[in-house]
Amino acid sequence: MHASFNLTDLEEHPLREHLNREFHARAPIPLTSPVLITYLAFHHEEPSSAQGERENVLRLCQTSTCKFLENSAMHMLIDVGSFMVRWAMHSEYSSYTFIRPLEFGERLDPDATALDPVFPGWISSISGKLIVATNIEFRSTADMPPESVIAGLSPTSGRQMVVSRIANGAGWVFTDFMIDNGFSRFLVLDESMTGRQPSRAIQRLFEIETYRMLALLGLPVAIEVGHWLRQAEKRLADLMDRIGQVKTAADERTILADLSNMAAEVEHSVARTTFRFTASRAYHDLVAQRIEEMREVRIPGYPLLLEFMQRRFLPAMNTCAAMADRQADLSSRIARNSQLLRTRVDIELQSQNQELLRQMNRRAKLQLRLQETVEGLSVAAITYYSSQLVHYISEGIAHVYPALSPEVVTAVSIPIIAGLTMFGLSRMRKTLAEEAGESLNPL
Repeated sequence: MHASFNLTDLEEHPLREHLNREFHARAPIPLTSPVLITYLAFHHEEPSSAQGERENVLRLCQTSTCKFLENSAMHMLIDVGSFMVRWAMHSEYSSYTFIRPLEFGERLDPDATALDPVFPGWISSISGKLIVATNIEFRSTADMPPESVIAGLSPTSGRQMVVSRIANGAGWVFTDFMIDNGFSRFLVLDESMTGRQPSRAIQRLFEIETYRMLALLGLPVAIEVGHWLRQAEKRLADLMDRIGQVKTAADERTILADLSNMAAEVEHSVARTTFRFTASRAYHDLVAQRIEEMREVRIPGYPLLLEFMQRRFLPAMNTCAAMADRQADLSSRIARNSQLLRTRVDIELQSQNQELLRQMNRRAKLQLRLQETVEGLSVAAITYYSSQLVHYISEGIAHVYPALSPEVVTAVSIPIIAGLTMFGLSRMRKTLAEEAGESLNPL
């Protein structure tokens, strides 16, 4: 027999247990009809304190005996007695789900919610801004036949009702996505759903509402950016017209400065809106995924959840995507035009540099001619003074050799001195030229 392997011999990643708990967290709550569920979502513009929200939830237990069904740093499910409440912390919002059981056949006031047993002071102490308030009445088809619900729908109310069968026909959903007395309302009927199908369906409806509203937060930003983009695109067109009319380097520098300022404005707008547009795109994808998971079946005469979202929700998301694309396109156009103008300025600078080089070349040639003239005078001067030295020397020698004529010696030395001087200057110029060539071509 081999000894059993002991995991304690291995070093465990510090996040292993935490990540596994998060993977299994927020599972659908088992529901039995009839039941009333109210869902609240609070948006946080700044990061919220999970500890502060936990402590606020625990205040519900000050007047009642609570039973903890789930408990972690980011979510809780507690049974308060007359109702259950689930709190969950998300990236930019926190959600509160209240569940209140009903009696079979119990009829509710149209404005009834699962919040009725909760004291109002506690609700007002929740941090964040309310962005979703949804009420779902969950019943069985035996308690509330879907035919009676459809018969009670008024075609003259002016509201577009969504009626569809979900879970491949095992359940029904009724809603108009309108807000009445602060709540959007759903009626979910269980015909033949099994296990946790009702819980998953209701959770998906809450997520559809939440992600729909969070995605729509990008629409006001898109409208604001759209007004600014129209002005920015007109300014860019005007700058392009000015580029075609420039005549001086100063004009080019002015336009280039304007383009640089405009590029900074565009990048600031992109940085300010990227998160919101990216979040809207992600939330839109989640809405589409949750609707697909509902597995809808059409009821003749009524739109599906999918059709309703495509008609009312998708245009807003397309607007956000279009504004994000226009911003990116404007940034690219400004960058291209700035590069073209910089190229034009560089070409003009190169032309000016070439003219400067030509002027320097002319000055160098003039200096060379002056130098050659000076060298000629230098040969004459050196020859003169050297011949004088020869003359003085020959006069001294004439006292020893009277036959030697200083004048003849001086006359003979003049061409020799001039030739040697010219040869020396020529060698010096050649040596300097070779050294200059080596410095320009070190390899």
